[in-house]
Parts: sequence; C-alpha cells; structure tokens
Amino acid sequence: MADLVETAIQAGNFNTLVQVVEAVGLTEVLKRPGSLTIFAPTDDAFAQLPAGTLDKLLQDIPKLKKIVAYHVASGDVRSDDLVQINEAETLEGSILAIESTHGAVKINDANVLQTDILADNGVIHVIDAVLIPALIAGGTSSSVA
Repeated sequence: MADLVETAIQAGNFNTLVQVVEAVGLTEVLKRPGSLTIFAPTDDAFAQLPAGTLDKLLQDIPKLKKIVAYHVASGDVRSDDLVQINEAETLEGSILAIESTHGAVKINDANVLQTDILADNGVIHVIDAVLIPALIAGGTSSSVA
C-alpha cells in the first residue's frame, strides 16, 4: 500500500486536492506514519466552487491551509465507524458533523460517495463538496457544492 498522498494521486480524481495539499505544505503530514482520515473532495467538488474561489484561496495560503486541515481527522475512521459516530475533530481544530441515515453518510452538508480507500497511514472517504470551517464561512460550518 501507499501513504495517503500517493493513494490520492493513484485514485486519479483528487488532483486539485493534491495540488492544494502541496500548496499549503501539508504533504509531509499526510505522508507521515500514523493514522489519519481524509474526507476528500473530488476534482468535480472543487470545480463546483464559485468561479475564481480556488485561485483566490491559492493567494491566501493560511486560509487555504485551514480549509485543507478541516478535511483531515486524527485516527483511522472507517465506514463502520462513520455510522456510529456523529462528529469528528479535524486537524484544523473544528468539529465535523457526521450524519448517517439509511446507509447514506453526510459530512456537514457533503455526501460521502465512497468509503474506505485504504492507505498505509490512514483512510480516505470521497465527498462531493468542499468543506469550509465556520471561522472562514462566517460563523457556520458548511460545504460548498
């Protein structure tokens, strides 16, 4: 198996996520031994951001780093865990809301499209929206879809 970054690259639909992870300097964190869980927006999810948003964020690395860290939780949280818990603390320091209804899982307002893409140092769950922490979103945690 590969680490989380290599696994995301091999999946082929996280090119934008890998780009922003590299831009904010979190590559080494996601390659290091241990267990992390990434709620990974697809390239399509990033494409749904309002026009110019990503370019603007790439000019504001501290803000972009908070957004990227908001997608990563400590520990190895698998699909069977997601249906039993209702929140997860992120590396950014905020709490993600996790809701499971009739087998469908949501992280904040984002739908989980695929679970349990395993890596040597954690797991990736595919989501359909970019999550924005409350401090950046103006007081309420949200996702941009």
